[in-house]
Amino acid sequence: MGLASIKTDFHQLIDEIENEELLYSFYQLLVQRSQGKNGQIWESLTDEVKNELLLADEESKNPNSWVSDDETRQKHQQWLSK
Repeated sequence: MGLASIKTDFHQLIDEIENEELLYSFYQLLVQRSQGKNGQIWESLTDEVKNELLLADEESKNPNSWVSDDETRQKHQQWLSK
């Protein structure tokens, strides 16, 4: 999908939205994203938090560190049964 096609489809989608609140939410999101700089959030983190995130990312790639859905449900059963 090329840039021109995306813009055309996006304009069409905007024209079809009649919900002002939804449209305004998308507008705010686009304004915020267009004014932000890439990496701005990452640069605002401390070195400790960055290292923790990088470690978590590496751990998430190792299937041995994954927790199954059943294990998670069993561990948190007290909150799931309410």
